[in-house]
Amino acid sequence: MQNKINNSANDSARNQKKQSVRFVTVGESSVGQRIDNFLMRELKDVPRSYIYRILRKGEVRVNKKRIKPVYKLKNEDMVRIPPVFLPEKNQVNKAPEVLLKSLQAAILLEDENIIFINKPSGLAVHGGSGLRFGLIEIFRQLRPDLPFVELVHRLDKETSGIVMLAKNRNTLLELHEMLKNGGINKYYKTLVIGQWQGGTKHIKNFLQVQRGQQKKVRVLGDNEVDTGKKAESIFTPLSIYKNHSLLKVELMTGRMHQIRTQLAEMNHPVLGDTKYGDFSANREAKKQLKLKRLFLHAYHLHFTLKSTGKQYDIDISLASDLEKTITKL
Repeated sequence: MQNKINNSANDSARNQKKQSVRFVTVGESSVGQRIDNFLMRELKDVPRSYIYRILRKGEVRVNKKRIKPVYKLKNEDMVRIPPVFLPEKNQVNKAPEVLLKSLQAAILLEDENIIFINKPSGLAVHGGSGLRFGLIEIFRQLRPDLPFVELVHRLDKETSGIVMLAKNRNTLLELHEMLKNGGINKYYKTLVIGQWQGGTKHIKNFLQVQRGQQKKVRVLGDNEVDTGKKAESIFTPLSIYKNHSLLKVELMTGRMHQIRTQLAEMNHPVLGDTKYGDFSANREAKKQLKLKRLFLHAYHLHFTLKSTGKQYDIDISLASDLEKTITKL
């Protein structure tokens, strides 16, 4: 029996993929990046939980010292990356060829700094939490020649539309700064339940993420604002129907589930929203309008990249399934 156990352990070891210790010198393109995010790029096929485990155990060192996940890298830091042992089958999640081709066709514009992609609904922007891969993992498989490619921002899995990827760290940091402090104009279209009243509305409130099995966001009351983050949106009606309204949304901030929670708080939940919406109305829309997902689409984005002076103005149509829903209305 003991021999069988030993043989099984040896077979398991042989089936594992081993990496050697690596020492990486931080260059200017990675200065200011958190060590956990740096490792996720260096160890692209390794689960996040594994990365945080080797950080917690002190197996990752910077300049021979233990560091925390929030440590921000400095120029010429020496990062020790330990051997990684993972089962072969878990080491690389290969995206199906159909997904690779679909993502290639979804590229709207690419230059030396930025890639714009028309993300379909149902595709997460990154893997994790039970997902084998997301948009960024698929894109890295599609373009293994790129030395650097990172998500600039996120869209909910159910939301379709424009997503930006940065091809170098300087551009990534510049776009993050613009997203945080203004300079990037982002517009969405959404179909909400009910007839919109009162024209354009400029909404400012505070949101808080509620941790739990399912992350949800709630709008805070006036006496709670110190614990939340400011959220600001401008809602403009485009078309009013019998039981629905098509809106244009300009995002002034980019909080998690911002549009969905603000509209739900105004008693105009987004049609198809299974987390904050009207479940009976969603069921009826699925039956009558053939809408099977969240009606939220990032359709327009424009800004000027200060480092190059180049202007970007990306405008796309509604996704075909959403266009069909509007036609039925």
